[in-house]
Amino acid sequence: MAHLSSPSDSVKSTSDPSKNYLLPFILVTSLFFLWGFAISMLDVLNKHFQQVLSLSKAASTLVQVSTFGAYFLMALPAGYFMKRFGYKKGILAGLFLYALGAFLVFPASQIQSWEFFLISLFILACGLAFLETAANPYASVLGKPETSEQRLNLAQSFNGLGVITGPIVGGFFVFANDHQSIEAGFASVQLPYLIVASVVTLVAVFFIFTPLPEIQEDSITEFTNKQKSLNEHVHFNFAVVSQFLNVGAQICVWGMFINYATESFSISNANASKLLGLAMAIFTVGRFAGTFLMKFIKPNILLGIYCAAIVVLLLIVTSNLLGTFSIYALMAFFFFQSITFPTIFALGLKDLGSKTKQASSFIIMAIVGGAVFPPMMGYLADTTTTAFAFLLPATMFAFISWFGFKGSQVR
Repeated sequence: MAHLSSPSDSVKSTSDPSKNYLLPFILVTSLFFLWGFAISMLDVLNKHFQQVLSLSKAASTLVQVSTFGAYFLMALPAGYFMKRFGYKKGILAGLFLYALGAFLVFPASQIQSWEFFLISLFILACGLAFLETAANPYASVLGKPETSEQRLNLAQSFNGLGVITGPIVGGFFVFANDHQSIEAGFASVQLPYLIVASVVTLVAVFFIFTPLPEIQEDSITEFTNKQKSLNEHVHFNFAVVSQFLNVGAQICVWGMFINYATESFSISNANASKLLGLAMAIFTVGRFAGTFLMKFIKPNILLGIYCAAIVVLLLIVTSNLLGTFSIYALMAFFFFQSITFPTIFALGLKDLGSKTKQASSFIIMAIVGGAVFPPMMGYLADTTTTAFAFLLPATMFAFISWFGFKGSQVR
């Protein structure tokens, strides 16, 4: 097994021009695809189990609760694990848990247990928590500090390829027959998860035998930061709140997309999942476009503009069911929302020095918003209309817009 870099080999400055981080950056970027697939599959599973198990919209969001609840429980342990053992072992731990959870979907489906299936998703998501806690800050520090937002947005762009794949695979396997028995409904999720478990296992083997540099974030800001505790960094605190709202709002919209399309425009689940796949493609284009625009527009300003556009032009239009224009507006949401996660993440880690790993775990912990808000939106959709429920994430993006313009400033 390849060993972690010794202290003498560790990188002392992320801006050292003599260091070439291209290969480590490429390897870590490959991880973004893997969790993109896992997260976007949830949106298919949400609608699928509403039909197979006759669940309400609120009850079906347990797939999101079990997944994003794992982030809340595992983010801090993942941060402490990496503080002691380093980024590489943190990545390997994440890949192991990811593969284990994906493999457990098979026995859960064999015995047709909803509870066992949720446990499998929870274990898988524990792996995702490790991967995101490691890969996001690792990608942001593999290079010059002043380009961290661009670098993380570039890595997250490949995450977009994963989120495109999830709905397409779901539409092909899970929605192959819209009128399934419970037995067939569970069986339809087995093959995609067995495939992804095998792929993740191969990736883990590749990482085992590939040496990676261990980054030490003792930047030039460390001297000024050593007297400050983490919670005294105001921009970091606002980043945690913003990420909590951002992921909650994102999962609300993604999780209800198929419901919105089928109810408002009378299309089948399979066609709605294809439409979601197209929306994810728009999301990916938005990531690459955002990375390019950040060469000319400050990342925090672009974040503020994009989130203002989401509130004013998209979610309000979507909630009012203005005909075909509303579905176009909802599709456009994916473009503007594409940069929010990596930009909030990178802005929150600015000038934290050796506190970066600990701060990363708190921002990943904030992903629990994806477990908190979808049941609320599901309840709103059950008691009012799915379209009206989209006003909930609209209010959340208003705060994130403020964070971009003002709250992200380092004090």
